[in-house]
Amino acid sequence: MLICALMLTLALGAQVSAFARVQQQDTTEVSDDIVFTEIGSAEDTAAQQNLADSVKATDSLKKDTGSVVAADAAAGQDLHKDDQQKTLWETFIQGLLGGFIAFLMPCIFPMVPLTVSYFTKKAGSKQKGIFQAMIYGVSIIVIYVAFGLLITLLFGSAKLNELSSSGVFNFAFFILLVVFAISFFGAFEITLPSSFVNKIDQKADNSKGLGGIFFMAASLALVSFSCTGPIIGTLLVQASSKGEILAPAIGMFGFALALALPFTLSAIFPGFLSSMPKSGGWLNSVKVCLGFLELALALKFLSAADLVWHWEWFDREIFLALWIVIFFLMGIYILGKLKFSHDSDVPYVSVPRLFFAIFSFAFAVYLIPGLWGAPVNILSGIAPPMNTQDFILGRGTAEAPSGSSGFPATVKYQDVLHPPLGFNAFFDLDEGLEYAKKVNKPVLIDFTGHACVNCRKMEDKIWINPEVGRIIKEEYVLIQLYVDERSVKMPTEKVHYSKILRTNTDDLGRWNSDFQASRYNSNSQPFYVLGGHDLEPLVTPQGAIFDAAKYAAYLQTGIDKFKASKQ
Repeated sequence: MLICALMLTLALGAQVSAFARVQQQDTTEVSDDIVFTEIGSAEDTAAQQNLADSVKATDSLKKDTGSVVAADAAAGQDLHKDDQQKTLWETFIQGLLGGFIAFLMPCIFPMVPLTVSYFTKKAGSKQKGIFQAMIYGVSIIVIYVAFGLLITLLFGSAKLNELSSSGVFNFAFFILLVVFAISFFGAFEITLPSSFVNKIDQKADNSKGLGGIFFMAASLALVSFSCTGPIIGTLLVQASSKGEILAPAIGMFGFALALALPFTLSAIFPGFLSSMPKSGGWLNSVKVCLGFLELALALKFLSAADLVWHWEWFDREIFLALWIVIFFLMGIYILGKLKFSHDSDVPYVSVPRLFFAIFSFAFAVYLIPGLWGAPVNILSGIAPPMNTQDFILGRGTAEAPSGSSGFPATVKYQDVLHPPLGFNAFFDLDEGLEYAKKVNKPVLIDFTGHACVNCRKMEDKIWINPEVGRIIKEEYVLIQLYVDERSVKMPTEKVHYSKILRTNTDDLGRWNSDFQASRYNSNSQPFYVLGGHDLEPLVTPQGAIFDAAKYAAYLQTGIDKFKASKQ
């Protein structure tokens, strides 16, 4: 079963690599066929010689350009692969942390000594007990990875990417995470149907050998669902929002590995079991603290829905104020000054509780300057963008400049779309391209989205770099194409059926998404195209580059290529 899961993972990985491959730039061929006129004079001879020298220079330039383009394409593909691997590693680590947290839940932690004792007594020998415990751990991994693969097969990368940028998706998961938080606070428990759970338990009791161990693992997964369900749900939401087809399966693998590891280690090393802390009220405290974190994370999805649907009320300072209150209350709870129905008394504050409370209070204090426009970089991509801030200390209202440096004061769709603070941008491809031709500058096409976390990180951390900001403002015409903009409807003449999206491009988001996928063979955001006036990439398009120096060098490469093409 584990081998089948691994084979499916490898097959899906091949699909992702094939779909996400960036289209390489086509080089413009210079014709080698030169027509010479009949030579009749010394001037003609000199002209012929000059023309021959020009042909040689053109051939040399063509070879050099080809080698540079090939190098750019190779570098772009390597960077894209690195981005994919980094995203999957981040998802795996998030799953690993989620699994360790789930292990500390009241539904699972007390079961470790009981399960290990069951194996050692039933097996009859230590070696056989260790073997059965290892099979038990592998079964847990197989069950959760299979669940992640099911999500992958049902949706696929294109659907996951579309869902992650959907207002309905983000608002639904805001509600779901709030429900999870309320459950962790002790208001109710989320359980599976008892009849289904009882059938699995009966299978575990009646089956013998490896089959019985597998159903025991399934029983653990079902019985502990009231504690692990919110964690798994949150992990799958985060994994799905990344748009990577393998992310749910990788996240579930990390989660299951962390969950299964303590059971296996306890059977192999009995001393590990005796060194574990005893069950007690601290387990419920961990559960409640996780409820506070779920509540804070839920606000991220509410913010995304606000941006997609243009409610324009859930501004950055409201988001930060709620986070400050949440972490302040969590600090009070850790100290035992705030109690829920299932909490036990805290007669004294232990050293771990004190340090966790200090961290929670310190984080709340760290967020306070953000209410007046401080960057709060740790929340880049999570908090609403800076242009939603109503007031920034020292700047007044947070409005981007309009009409500066010859930029037109009236831009299409500017009533619903806004550029990053301090930048000017077009939101319509044709309008931006027309202006680029007028001022004779290359275009920076930024495929972005309201709900795109990495897009906000790039704007909050990289674009504010003085050199990066200067290059974008002075050397490029910025065109931001939102792939999740649903409120702007497209003119009838621009609406067409997209074979890639399998729907009509009736709104601006779908039109931009189809344009990105069909023209540049990519459906992930952010995606930056440094293009000429023919919209052909001057260098290989790139995704997020979280290094200001590297990103500035990338932008400068496009400028150099544009100027060379003009010469």
